[in-house]
Amino acid sequence: MYHTINKQYRNYITKQGEATPLLKTKNMTLDKYKQNLKIDGNKVYSYNTHVATIEGTQLIQLGWWSVTTQKHINYAANELGLGLIKIS
Repeated sequence: MYHTINKQYRNYITKQGEATPLLKTKNMTLDKYKQNLKIDGNKVYSYNTHVATIEGTQLIQLGWWSVTTQKHINYAANELGLGLIKIS
């Protein structure tokens, strides 16, 4: 089951002096792109393809994607308050 998330669901903990966002729900959709963008644990899926992974305060992009999928990744990073790292 997927849940809608917005910024009020985010909690922060301190680990070695660094704020790390934690999400209360394991599976979720975001307000925009509900049908094609999903988050399952720390994995971001666009059109059922694993395209990025959440690690601490960063979203690690796994390769290069179409314009639409890149919009999904950018949107997820922005909504979750994560920095985006692109790996080639």
